[in-house]
Formats: sequence, C-alpha cells, structure tokens
Amino acid sequence: MKLTSTHIIIIVSNLVTAFLHVTLFPDIMFTLNGLGFAGLLGAYFLPIPFFQARKNLVWWVLTGYTLLTMLLWVIMGQKVFTFGTSSAIGYYALVAEIVMLIFLWIDKKNS
Repeated sequence: MKLTSTHIIIIVSNLVTAFLHVTLFPDIMFTLNGLGFAGLLGAYFLPIPFFQARKNLVWWVLTGYTLLTMLLWVIMGQKVFTFGTSSAIGYYALVAEIVMLIFLWIDKKNS
C-alpha cells in the first residue's frame, strides 16, 4: 500500500488521539481507549493479510470506535475547558478524532 497524504493525516491524528488518551494513565479506561486506537491503526495500515482481506470491516470498526469515543466524551467528559488540565486534553482529542473521521471518509471514498 502506498501512503497518500490522506493516509498520513489519518495516522497522525490517530496517534495524537491514542497518545492523549494514554497520557491520562493511571485511569485504565483512557489507557485502554488509547491502546485500542493504536491497535486499530495497525489493523488498518499494516500489511497483515487477515486484516487487509477485511479492510472494509476494519474501516467500519475504526470509524465506529472513534464515534463511540466522541459520544462517550459528550456524555461523560468534562466540558469546562481549562488550559493544561485533563479537561483540555478531552478537547484536543476531540479535534484529532474529528480530523481522523473526515479523512477516514475521504479514504473510504477514494478506495
């Protein structure tokens, strides 16, 4: 697979999202969420035949996982933005997730 600029944006936004969630360690819920993003990124891009044969399914799982994460933030997240706190991290992750979703849809359209 040749990486396009769309792929690079998906990779960077996914890694930013994963990193931001993992930085909230020792909260296991966020840590596992970040590891889930990293694992799904690997399933989407690594040349593993099992996942490449099911690329459409992996796309749907990654998209659904991202949407679920965003929905759970809307339901449970801290909405008061305070620079330099974990509430700010939620907003930064939300922006990265929105960027990732946009470019996942562009990638799906181009496939």
